[in-house]
Amino acid sequence: MTANTPTQTAEGQTRKKQGLRLFDRSEMPFTVYAAIGVTMALLWIFQAIHPDLTLGLFTELLGAAFTLFIIDTLLVRSKTKRWKVVREHMDYLIARNVNRLRDGLSVRAFGFEADIPASMSRPQQLAAIRAQRAKLLHAVETDDTEHLIPRLAEASLFSDNTYAYLNEKAEDLWDILNMKYSEYMDPELVSSLMRLHTHLKDVCAHLRQYQKAQQFPANAAYYEQIGRLGASVSLREIVSITNALKRDGYSEPASVTPHGDADPQPA
Repeated sequence: MTANTPTQTAEGQTRKKQGLRLFDRSEMPFTVYAAIGVTMALLWIFQAIHPDLTLGLFTELLGAAFTLFIIDTLLVRSKTKRWKVVREHMDYLIARNVNRLRDGLSVRAFGFEADIPASMSRPQQLAAIRAQRAKLLHAVETDDTEHLIPRLAEASLFSDNTYAYLNEKAEDLWDILNMKYSEYMDPELVSSLMRLHTHLKDVCAHLRQYQKAQQFPANAAYYEQIGRLGASVSLREIVSITNALKRDGYSEPASVTPHGDADPQPA
């Protein structure tokens, strides 16, 4: 078995809490229970007027409320049981996609090149790379547009290859959102993935805007500047979302060590 670092364990617990948060909520709208409760209270108050009729209705409502509660509880338990079976792999799919996206954007959009000391062991080298990448992405998230645009690696970013890459990542996220069990995911996580998908598509649109400079040479400066501005805004949003997902434990590299060795901290 692969050993887990304290950081990995904490991140796993964060994911577990997020994944199960949905099942703390009732499947039945609160207004249904509220309406039944108010009606039962009114029947209890006015039972002196028609005691037999009131008692009968009160009993029927009590039975209905109990039946709804049992069905509600069984539905929640059933979903919880099914989610436990697929949650671990679902979390891994999301974490792998986020990790690959962080890695790909660092290189393609910002020209990231790690400094890898040859004297370090392989796990130490991997940890050093991830620490350097995390530092870069933190700077990207906190930069304003004026400082972010010079960071862009225009030659690699505004290319058909990067356009295809970003489209592929957007489709990977869309596939996760459309899986059968995605309805069990926490709404906040679903919202983050949807926003991530949207901003990836937006970057693709900005790349095409930048490339219009080749079609309209007379207005090349305009299209290139619009492309840079749009891409910088969307890229910062993507980096911000992936940084937040990483803090929640959703950024995990593929295993590169044999069983029995501890994987380095995920990036």
